[in-house]
Amino acid sequence: MTKDEVAAALDEMGTLLALKGENAFRCNAYHNAARTVQQLDGDLKQIVADGKLSEVRGIGDTLQEKITTLVKTGQHKFLNELRASIPEGLVQMLRLPGMGPKKVKALHDTLGIDTIDKLKAACESGAVASQKGFGAKTQQKILEGIAFLGTVGNRVRIDLALPLGRALLEQIKAMPGVIRAELCGSLRRRRETAKDIDILVSSANAQPIMDAFVALPEVVQLVGQGPTKSSIVATMHLDGTKVTLNADLRVVTDEQFPFALHYFTGSKEHNIRLRQRAIDHGWLLNEYGLGSETHRVPAKDEADIFKALGLEYIPPELREDTGEVEAAEAKKIPALVAESDIRGVFHNHTTYSDGTASLEEMALATKALGLEYFGVADHSQSLTIARGLPPNVVRKQWAEIDRVHAKLQGVTIIKGTEVDILEDGSLDYDDELLAGFDYVVASVHSLFGMPEEEMTARVCKALAHPAVTMLGHSTGRLLLKRDGYKINLDAVLKCAAEHGKMIEINAQPSRLDLDWVHVKRAKAMGIPIVINPDAHSPGELDLFRYGVDVARRGWLTKDDVFNTRSLKDVMKELHRRKGQRAKA
Repeated sequence: MTKDEVAAALDEMGTLLALKGENAFRCNAYHNAARTVQQLDGDLKQIVADGKLSEVRGIGDTLQEKITTLVKTGQHKFLNELRASIPEGLVQMLRLPGMGPKKVKALHDTLGIDTIDKLKAACESGAVASQKGFGAKTQQKILEGIAFLGTVGNRVRIDLALPLGRALLEQIKAMPGVIRAELCGSLRRRRETAKDIDILVSSANAQPIMDAFVALPEVVQLVGQGPTKSSIVATMHLDGTKVTLNADLRVVTDEQFPFALHYFTGSKEHNIRLRQRAIDHGWLLNEYGLGSETHRVPAKDEADIFKALGLEYIPPELREDTGEVEAAEAKKIPALVAESDIRGVFHNHTTYSDGTASLEEMALATKALGLEYFGVADHSQSLTIARGLPPNVVRKQWAEIDRVHAKLQGVTIIKGTEVDILEDGSLDYDDELLAGFDYVVASVHSLFGMPEEEMTARVCKALAHPAVTMLGHSTGRLLLKRDGYKINLDAVLKCAAEHGKMIEINAQPSRLDLDWVHVKRAKAMGIPIVINPDAHSPGELDLFRYGVDVARRGWLTKDDVFNTRSLKDVMKELHRRKGQRAKA
């Protein structure tokens, strides 16, 4: 087992023990061990082989034995017995918001609930609400969570699906006989989530590639194998998370490859538009080619297909039938923003609030990414769960920023805050303190159940405050876990435009909020967009790239994104806004 696989196994042990009712101390020992294993320097197999596992803090004899066995054999009797003793439905119920192991076990013990279907029936009959520690509100939230799971199905976030897809793709590219190979589908279009992995290959001999594909180490199940298409279930562990997805491989001739690449990239709506355009030319367009019975249109790549149809090349991210065909016909496809355009990042956290690294560590990690500036934005005082900063600690942080900044070279720390938008729309710091920040991110972290009209008014009042620079994670959604709070985003965008505020694309893959649809609307209204990683550790700083994907899907160019500007231009604009605040 790899380091990530061992960590996932230990984490699973802790969760299954909690479902059995074991004490929290024992369960947390496994969860803590999982984190420790994940963060170990060096190769875990070598550490075990050298007998140095005992030197790792927090890993006692019992855990040493389990880790060693997992590394050497890939399994453990203890984990297998735990899995056999816990109904699978109990584990699935943990996907529901607010349903931790204690609540799942309580419902299993008192009502015999061991599947989501039984849980839904018990909620609909009112049986759950009558249980101690639940009530009508909890019962309703469970029903809403079950309905939400039904809409997302088995989709996986892009930050988990894309690495698995790339791992398969890189192995396929190295196979003898492969001429060209690419990811297709929603991964190529950079959708926020994916339900499967589509891989396309060109080759003169498909069979050896099919045979090698179904034997890849990530394969856990063979769904089907044919002469030109094979389907598998693949899995891998990423940062302690087990990712499992269906993957399809299609093999075509190299002559067919551009047409198949376009077809299998999608979207369905985009493909329909282009097929109709081909018909208007007297041709047919499908995954095998373009043309008529008497004339075949040659294409070395996708650009040749678009050119033959009188269109500019349309990047995969734009292929959603939201105006890209018309823009391509008018030769007005924008030059989309790229990862290399990003010059710095705002909205990041340190150990002053709920981050895991110091100011200096985060700034140096930003520099290592080749960025010019690091915007710190720790939480404000009301968010005690995230160790929000009271005013005296803010001033202490400012002093440390000045000290650290004096010895840094090649990166600039910009003083900011993520200030809570309180229930009435006021901000969590007074105006005097807010005036000391270079920029202010305003975000909602509480009272998500407010009616839409009240939530909209709350956010709009905050946007009207002179101190606010940008709005953070506009809907509060967590992808595949919970919908955002009810809010009229069109009204919020209108308010942001009216008051000259920026809107954040929160690039945390669990958020990706603002979504690409509203990003496109914001662009049309002239609202500057900021792509922020919302990093809580050095390793999360480069998550901004997922925000770039959203920006591209929203048709943004380099000029539409604030943090593509140089440090000089950024500070000039922030100081201009600060001057306006002082006059307000």
